[in-house]
Amino acid sequence: MTKDTALVIFTPSGKRGEVPVGTPVLTAARQLGVDLDSVCGGRGICSKCQVSPGVGQFPKHGVTVAEDALSDFNAVEARYDEKRGLKPGRRLGCQATIQSDVVIDVPPESQVHKQVVRKAAATREITMDPATRLYYVEVREPDMHEPTGDLQRLREALTRDWGVENVAASPRLLARLQGVLRKGNWAVTAAIWHDHRGGRPILVDLWPGYSEDRLYGLAIDLGSTTIAAHLCDLRNGQVLASSGLMNPQIRFGEDLMSRVSYAMMNPGGDAEMTEAVRAAMDTLAVDLAQEAEITPAQIVEATVVCNPVMHHLLLGIDPVELGQAPFALATSDPVNVPAGEFGLASINPEARGYLLPCIAGHVGADCAAVALSEEPYKSEDLVLICDVGTNAEILLGTKDRVLACSSPTGPAFEGAQISSGQRAAPGAIERIEIDPVTKDPRFRVIGSDLWSDDPGFAAAIAVTGVTGICGSGIIEAVAEMRLAGLLDPSGLIGSADQTGSARCIEDGRTQAYVIWDDSAEGGTVITVTQGDIRAIQLAKSALYAGARLLMDELEVDAVDRITLAGAFGAHISPKHAMVLGMIPDCEIDKVTSAGNAAGTGARIALCDISARARIETEVTRIQKVETAIEPRFQEHFIAANAIPHATDAFPHLPELPQVSFNTGGGDGGGRRRRRRG
Repeated sequence: MTKDTALVIFTPSGKRGEVPVGTPVLTAARQLGVDLDSVCGGRGICSKCQVSPGVGQFPKHGVTVAEDALSDFNAVEARYDEKRGLKPGRRLGCQATIQSDVVIDVPPESQVHKQVVRKAAATREITMDPATRLYYVEVREPDMHEPTGDLQRLREALTRDWGVENVAASPRLLARLQGVLRKGNWAVTAAIWHDHRGGRPILVDLWPGYSEDRLYGLAIDLGSTTIAAHLCDLRNGQVLASSGLMNPQIRFGEDLMSRVSYAMMNPGGDAEMTEAVRAAMDTLAVDLAQEAEITPAQIVEATVVCNPVMHHLLLGIDPVELGQAPFALATSDPVNVPAGEFGLASINPEARGYLLPCIAGHVGADCAAVALSEEPYKSEDLVLICDVGTNAEILLGTKDRVLACSSPTGPAFEGAQISSGQRAAPGAIERIEIDPVTKDPRFRVIGSDLWSDDPGFAAAIAVTGVTGICGSGIIEAVAEMRLAGLLDPSGLIGSADQTGSARCIEDGRTQAYVIWDDSAEGGTVITVTQGDIRAIQLAKSALYAGARLLMDELEVDAVDRITLAGAFGAHISPKHAMVLGMIPDCEIDKVTSAGNAAGTGARIALCDISARARIETEVTRIQKVETAIEPRFQEHFIAANAIPHATDAFPHLPELPQVSFNTGGGDGGGRRRRRRG
């Protein structure tokens, strides 16, 4: 029997709903509140509404998408493709109609409210000793009595003047070599890459005469949700441009295991994801070069950090083994290859790529980069480092011993799986406070420094409006609800009668809290639902359980300081993180942000060749703890569901309201006992 409706799921927002078969994608997006651009009124002229439909099995969403889930190309799309061109797999949302269940990705350029990729470069002193350097030499002219080749005499000059021996050159550079030497009247400047492990130096580029042509490098943080990169001057480490974009693999699954499942259940799915992420990285490189007003050919090196699943997909390795015990990596060694093998096809064709080593099966090069940046292996006091994202990497230790684990927090911290959630973009609520007496909220949105109760707020947000709530906003909202007595320790939202606030409204069989209601003006209604609370509880419990597991391994009940890292971690309020129970108890002023520590580690490895050797040694000393097979992880996870915790004490927090909205009786999981020791 043919269905009259079809399920449509939009990524990266995660919004879904049933629509009548034959509904245009653009119409479905508008009905579901999806951020899909269009300025031509659906006539197929502007191309702003381009989308990428998925095909195959999507276990995360519980659907299988057929090849014909969208209508065939119509005349409007065909004409647009002929005249202006559509990227492979792209469709015009105003023309393609939904025929059956489908997963549709909205690429960044098709979103009205472009994501703010919050992975800016942190200010950091870095020792400058790059792997790629310039050398000026004067080469002996050829002599009929000494029949040596031009390359051999270039090598002789480099050894004589600089002690650089036995330089290798590719056929591509050999084809240029003689012309450059003669144009420079036998004087040339060579860019040479050095292998920190003692391998042959490699000729990367060559210019006639003396050249001060600047060399540049890319430090890339390839995350599950976002890809961020810094373009650095290899003379002084200066960051000339930083940018980022959504990881296009999101359309195959929001979390890592979803992508592994996609590769397992769709033949060729791993190659599809590899192609998508490589193309995105190359686009980012070109955009950064344009922003810095340099040519992509001046980019001669790239360092990359990523988690193990991203590591394998970047290298073109099927990640299936990472989806099942014992979570075996194809290799945990650092990878030193031409950058073109990372898909960076638009930069210098001889550019080199360096991928930091992985620590273990689910603890990757990104965690190694965090360790390189934050150096827990040099710490006198016990430091807990949490790199918070879709997948959290956690380090705990001192100079004597460092432990690491990975914890599957999921996409809720990024605003996904939240009823009013969205990525960080202008108009998204990012900060919130709730008055404990009136129970009324005040908030700030991305793109404005004004609070919602400040004069001029309405005018300041007139263009963007209030569009949703992002990751940092939902964390603060849940914590503030707990502080204001709107939420009990078990995570239940109270009713209007129980809380004394009309903002607590019925939402089916549960309650929801209204933050913003602009429906009278045709705007949005933003609420925190019971489902949202549960999603955040699951995410924060995974993070806390991972940290507690490492603390158990070291037999400690407390840490001296906590560092929050990552694009999301950098925007978390320490107080709210502790109220929520994301992190163990600690003195509030000992909880600090390291910003994008993984990106900083990538920059250090880019600018300082000795740092590569250092982290390669240190990762062998870091002890990995596997959360997936450790029974105590589940015990800690269940106890951490309470807000802040069912049993662990938080003496550095103010006394929280003693409320219970469990109408079935009991204490709602609210009793807490103080830890011994």
